[in-house]
Amino acid sequence: MKKLINDPNDVVKEALMGVALAHGDQVRVHFNPAYVARVDAPVVGKVAIVSGGGSGHEPMHGGFVGYGMLDAACPGAVFTSPTPDQMLEATKAVDGGAGVLHIVKNYTGDILNFEMAAELAMAEGIEVESVVIDDDVAVQNSLWTAGRRGVGATVLAEKICGAAAEAGKSLPEVAALCRKVNGWGRSMGMALTSCTVPHAGRPTFDLPEDEMEIGVGIHGEPGRTRMALRSADEITEMLTLAIIHDLPFQKGDKVIAMVNGMGGTPLIELYIVYHKLVQICEAHGIAIVRNLVGDYITSLEMAGCSITLLKADDELLGYWDAPVKTPGLRWGK
Repeated sequence: MKKLINDPNDVVKEALMGVALAHGDQVRVHFNPAYVARVDAPVVGKVAIVSGGGSGHEPMHGGFVGYGMLDAACPGAVFTSPTPDQMLEATKAVDGGAGVLHIVKNYTGDILNFEMAAELAMAEGIEVESVVIDDDVAVQNSLWTAGRRGVGATVLAEKICGAAAEAGKSLPEVAALCRKVNGWGRSMGMALTSCTVPHAGRPTFDLPEDEMEIGVGIHGEPGRTRMALRSADEITEMLTLAIIHDLPFQKGDKVIAMVNGMGGTPLIELYIVYHKLVQICEAHGIAIVRNLVGDYITSLEMAGCSITLLKADDELLGYWDAPVKTPGLRWGK
């Protein structure tokens, strides 16, 4: 194992210390329990949005805390759900009196712990709504999931719902918008290599040099199939067609597209994927009207990518274009 770490047990704590020093103008970091909150929280009268999950997927979620996106994020240990006390304290810290939305990726630990935190927060008089993201078309059930996994649409939901909250929308309105994003978003990923969790010290799974995993999860969970390595265009076609046929997307649809790196893929390769993605969408009469290309929801140093398509109407595009200022995403402010 070759990593830029000290003690494997201190990875998350030391990373959070670095975040606090690098982005202290935008976020404040709490250590016991661990959460990242926007520096001006709580914002009185605004719906607060909290998300979280295991570390190792950076910049998600802590990198998306700030104006126009999340009010707080709870980082668990690497690939491990945060605890209910983290979620509760983060919720209390950012509640501005208009209620709190929990955006939860569909993993069993995240679901259970966010449910417990929501119950505890409501017992203290905080209004909480929760929306589960389950956009991965690869498999119906996985190692840590009942139903589809929550992946790339989480990033898009956090951006769009964050903008709606900044615009003064109510908690039921922001929660309904989040459900709309989840209903209209689909994702699928693939891996060229495994990743190594620091405290494990060995690759999560074995993948020979001449093979790839189609439909891999962000924790290295098995996907749809393992097969011989193909070209970038062939891989992109496999992912994109699975996504298009699942919703299904239709001729005339406008979409927000994200080509996401898994952590170990050079940006030059992601643009090759995006080039083919545009061609495939055009052939199906689907117009990509907004895009993200880069590392947004990663899996440590895994080489590979994921594609997310979100059907977009004027409402979603308006909130997408609204200003955002976070360590991991910024425009218009």
